[in-house]
Amino acid sequence: MPQTTRPPLILHVFSSFAVGGVQVRFASIVNHFGHRWRHAVIAMDGDLSCRDLLDSALDVEFPAVVVRKGDTLGNVLRFRRLLRRLRPDLLVTSNWGSIEWSIANLLPLVRQVHIEDGFGPDDRGGRLPRRVRLRRFVLRRRLVVLPSRTLWGIATEVWRLDPRRLRYVPNGIDLARFAGPAQPPAEPAQPPAGLGVASGGGPIIGTVAALRPEKNIGRLLRAFALATADQPAQLIIAGDGPERAALEALSQQLGIDRSARFAGHIAQPAFLFKQLDVFAMSSDTEQMPLSLLEAMAAGLPVAATDVGDIRSMLAAANGPYVTALDDAALAAGLRALLEQDGLRQTLGAANRAKAEQEFDQAKMFQAWAAVFDGTLGPVRPG
Repeated sequence: MPQTTRPPLILHVFSSFAVGGVQVRFASIVNHFGHRWRHAVIAMDGDLSCRDLLDSALDVEFPAVVVRKGDTLGNVLRFRRLLRRLRPDLLVTSNWGSIEWSIANLLPLVRQVHIEDGFGPDDRGGRLPRRVRLRRFVLRRRLVVLPSRTLWGIATEVWRLDPRRLRYVPNGIDLARFAGPAQPPAEPAQPPAGLGVASGGGPIIGTVAALRPEKNIGRLLRAFALATADQPAQLIIAGDGPERAALEALSQQLGIDRSARFAGHIAQPAFLFKQLDVFAMSSDTEQMPLSLLEAMAAGLPVAATDVGDIRSMLAAANGPYVTALDDAALAAGLRALLEQDGLRQTLGAANRAKAEQEFDQAKMFQAWAAVFDGTLGPVRPG
């Protein structure tokens, strides 16, 4: 009998495979292409929570590897041995947290693609001198994929990477999932309890974010308190993380705990977006956030801090509500949107139109297939 050729194996390395924008994008790409490739996933912190979003019928493995913090040489040797054992057709590394894998592959054992999606609070926007120097050295001969214009500027101007080795691949969204009337998710039959509207009524502001320091949900809580001091409104915060207890305590201190709800992680957020009147982001750092694309696809107006590509992602008319990284500035943006129903509808329609024009996930899938296959030529931000 003729032998069946197995699909190529791609080894993906994440600092964490917890549920987040980067991991959700990965799951959507893998699920879309089905058995076109085999996949192996390594999480440097051991958190594999996002595996639940992967189609169980797909060929995805999760190899065990020992990672010791501070033991760079030992880690590099262990990673190199695993590369020899697995013999992947492609190594895909993500962000600073996987940099030791790039070091392990300096004398190339396998074709490699490196993805930079953004920075944690400890990376100072990719400008820490030691990390800048190491990125310049280990990534100078790698294909580097960037989803945002801001990251392109950092990669070329700060890390001094050759633009011919960079690929600009913006994120995309399943627009159809966010169109039409609100419907509760099929599983579970009822939406999560945390989505129940709060007392007092009024428009509903919402955000979807991991509750980590760089998302600065405390700023959103304080801005919400300022914006709603003399008018009713509600706030829903979807997401979980290490800061949840402190944020819930802050909500009580601000006296907004009856108007604000912490909904926890929501696996299928399309239902949530369709309940909202305004989407808010209060981050200290972003690049091209998936949750913002989801809000745009849902036809929502946005009040957000001016970080990363947020301003250029949104429709031009939404620009006045992209604010400084300041409680009062964000509160002013929220207040203006809360007070004007017609403005909310106009901006929401403009954001939906922008999403349809530029951020359909079909384009993203096509680009990532070419990245994995090694056929995507130089692509710069427009």
